[in-house]
Amino acid sequence: MQGEGAKAAGYGLAGKVAAVTGGGGVLCGVLARALAAEGAKVALLDLRPEAAEARAAAIRAEGGAAMGVAANVLDHASVAAAEEAIAAAFGPADILINGAGGNKKEATTAPDLPFFDLPPEAARWVFDLNFIGTFIPSQVFGRAMAARKEGVILNIASMNAFRPLTRIPAYSAAKAAIANFTQWLAVHMAQEYGARIRVNALAPGFFLTEQNRFLLTEEKTGGLTPRGQAIVAHTPLGRFGEPEELAGAALYLVSDLARFVTGVVLPVDGGFAAFSGV
Repeated sequence: MQGEGAKAAGYGLAGKVAAVTGGGGVLCGVLARALAAEGAKVALLDLRPEAAEARAAAIRAEGGAAMGVAANVLDHASVAAAEEAIAAAFGPADILINGAGGNKKEATTAPDLPFFDLPPEAARWVFDLNFIGTFIPSQVFGRAMAARKEGVILNIASMNAFRPLTRIPAYSAAKAAIANFTQWLAVHMAQEYGARIRVNALAPGFFLTEQNRFLLTEEKTGGLTPRGQAIVAHTPLGRFGEPEELAGAALYLVSDLARFVTGVVLPVDGGFAAFSGV
């Protein structure tokens, strides 16, 4: 624990309260664990409370402070109830990470599902989960931050916020909306409620998750699909990212080390955005 204490001093997050939506998932579970290792008290919000609590229990087993909280990021009342539960247990949230999101096959073009036949309800489901699922928690937790005139919001955008990817129109549109909303909210919160409220986003490159595995790996062999091969070929570092490799950028952006950084969408992509393919 002495080593962890020395490490925690670097980011100054000891005693901070962090709420992480999508906390039951792989990437956000890793971010929650990294925050806890730096001394933050972490609430993992998820539509699947058992998944959130399982990750919270693993953090507690390592000596961290964590709780799982049931929350539907598309329901204002549900998020408000989660915010109240977190405040009662840990105190008001200093940090919000909007990590809930994902894609689905029904909103993805394929040889047997051309763009013209994509069900609008599937596209709406993907767009709402990603964008409205960021918008509502930002309203709920942002209101409390505005009242205290301080706080940090970190959204999760994507590489396709900069460069639309084939086959996933709703997901690309939603992540582009999150990047734009991040900039809008950064200006709004600072100008209307105080310069100690910051809003930034991460733009992860390609990390294997349950949401994209069907696009990037072959179900039967586990090898890369042609799409997965193309991504690796266009990533200068030559591989997919590991979930833990998002943690450093996230810790920086939510800490006072980045106290003059707001409205930024930071790529963590192995060089994908920098490479033209030639």
